Amino acid sequence: MNENTQLPEDDDAQPNNGPEAAASYTGEDIQVLKGLEGVRHRPAMYIGSTSETGLHHLVYEIVDNSIDEVMGGYASRITVRLHKDGSVSVEDNGRGVPVDTMADENRPAVEVIYTTLHAGGKFGGSAYKVSGGLHGVGSSVVNALSERFQVEVYRDGQVHYLACERGDLTHPMEITGTTKKQGTFVRFWPDPQIFETTEFKATILEERLRELAFLNAGCEIVLIDDLADDEEDRKKKFKFRGGISEYVKYLNRNQEAISPVIHFTKEFDDARVEIGLQWNSGYRERINGYANNIFTKDGGTHVVGLKTALTRVLNNYATKRDLIKGKESVTGDDVREGLTAVASVWLTHPQFEGQTKSQLGNSEVKGLVEQAVGEFLGMYLDENPGVGKKIIERAASAARAREAAKRARDIERKKAGLASSLPGKLTECSDRNPDNCELFIVEGDSAAGPAKAARNRNFQAILPIRGKILNVEKATMHKVLQNQEVANIISALGTSFGPTINLDKLRYNKTVILTDADVDGAHIRTLLLTFFFNFLPELIEQGHVYIALNPLFRIRKGKSKPAYVFTEAERDAIVKELGGNVEVTRFKGLGEMNPEELWACTMNPETRTLLKVNIEDQKHAEEVFERLMGTEVQPRKRFITEYARTVKNLDI
Repeated sequence: MNENTQLPEDDDAQPNNGPEAAASYTGEDIQVLKGLEGVRHRPAMYIGSTSETGLHHLVYEIVDNSIDEVMGGYASRITVRLHKDGSVSVEDNGRGVPVDTMADENRPAVEVIYTTLHAGGKFGGSAYKVSGGLHGVGSSVVNALSERFQVEVYRDGQVHYLACERGDLTHPMEITGTTKKQGTFVRFWPDPQIFETTEFKATILEERLRELAFLNAGCEIVLIDDLADDEEDRKKKFKFRGGISEYVKYLNRNQEAISPVIHFTKEFDDARVEIGLQWNSGYRERINGYANNIFTKDGGTHVVGLKTALTRVLNNYATKRDLIKGKESVTGDDVREGLTAVASVWLTHPQFEGQTKSQLGNSEVKGLVEQAVGEFLGMYLDENPGVGKKIIERAASAARAREAAKRARDIERKKAGLASSLPGKLTECSDRNPDNCELFIVEGDSAAGPAKAARNRNFQAILPIRGKILNVEKATMHKVLQNQEVANIISALGTSFGPTINLDKLRYNKTVILTDADVDGAHIRTLLLTFFFNFLPELIEQGHVYIALNPLFRIRKGKSKPAYVFTEAERDAIVKELGGNVEVTRFKGLGEMNPEELWACTMNPETRTLLKVNIEDQKHAEEVFERLMGTEVQPRKRFITEYARTVKNLDI
């Protein structure tokens, strides 16, 4: 409680509900936001955030409208262009947005669609049998959050044009010319008053556009980046006739496959289910769920149905073929280890959680997916017994590793005498309120010494790790749990992991990775991030994981106060500013810094710089970890070859 808070002397005192209080709350206090004002007032409600993620979501909203034309069979090509002036345009060869006058509105339909919330052709079901948009807000939201917004509709041999500024119609629709084209062209300039950045990145858009091309077999999607320096990067085309089958192969391109892609589609009265499955030699489970082309990052009923059906079908197959011996049994986790799957469903009336559509909620979809998987996967395994045997052997191996890991964990707990015992190398803080506490994971005992001396003992704890921890991306669960450094981190945090994780037992609000500012330090940091991403992603998602930036150089002139900088560019700028007789010290490791320096630069909450770790794109993050930290060497070699010429800092 705040020290200045005063309680009423009378215990029976009631809130002031008298005439004066009522008079202070009148109709004049009620504000009605008209048109698209509400979108500009609360943009995050509609696009998730005003960060880089929300910025790119604007493009996806417009592209999704074009994809709806593709799904209806009316369009076959979409072109997305990043213009030099910071705008983005999306053009398709679909039917073109309606331009005739709406009787109820007494104005062209195209004006209503782009300037009014909840206006579109996706409510009645006559214009679109299936679509990604549900609420009729996507296009109008983009308009509201754009400094400028322009539309050209190509219909009936004519060009229809309209323009808006920050959601307001500034140029009503008019016919501006003739054309042989058909479709819709939208161009917008994101509003710098709304977004933290208005700089689009082709690499981010490329992921989503490639994904859409996979999900819509035969559709051509072109990305043109007018800002690209390299001619090869300027224009990219995505077109995959194999659809989801090719998508699964693409997702598994950095892994050694142990089965072919199993791909099937089943049609229902008001739905379609399409599944692609392939097992690889890795340990990660990857299931990408889509509903009407919308990626449901938090899963939903289609993903639940797939998981349930896989466990049942494979267990039944193994039992029927006598592939599981004795008392062995495989769980859902065992079956899905090393599985890459894409589950795509098309629904007439999808029910999503929230405007950003992160989870599918249709209860009937679970049964439809189970029926499709049960029918087609069972048939495939009967017709391909060699593949079925490999998959079951893979699952049985995962089951044995799981049991071995459980035994190893139980043994370690018995040795310690207490399941929640803390690692001996942990230097604890005195505060027992997790909300106030920080855990610094530091590189080796040499760094632990200065860190222990520099820390605030009240709320900062230190856990040194010995050298480079195990790369969990290419290790079995059994091997991971036997690793002492990994065990120490899990014990110190107190949450456990996997199915038994409990964030209520988290002992530190912040977990800070503190490593040397060199190549080895970067490698250790990457290994730690790989561990958190694979075993404790919940900590990242809830904002508990940070990276501490420690300086590369100390710059001092005479007896003046030293400056600490993090890059060579900063060093050069300060040296130039100070002139001659400047002493520059290059820190090779944390152990070279005295406690006062380490506190001031890296550990003092008032002066330090911490980078908060988050996962903005789960699929892309998985691919990066897989490529750089996985078992396959070739993807890593290709990455090094591709980016070797752009390396700016390399310790020799």
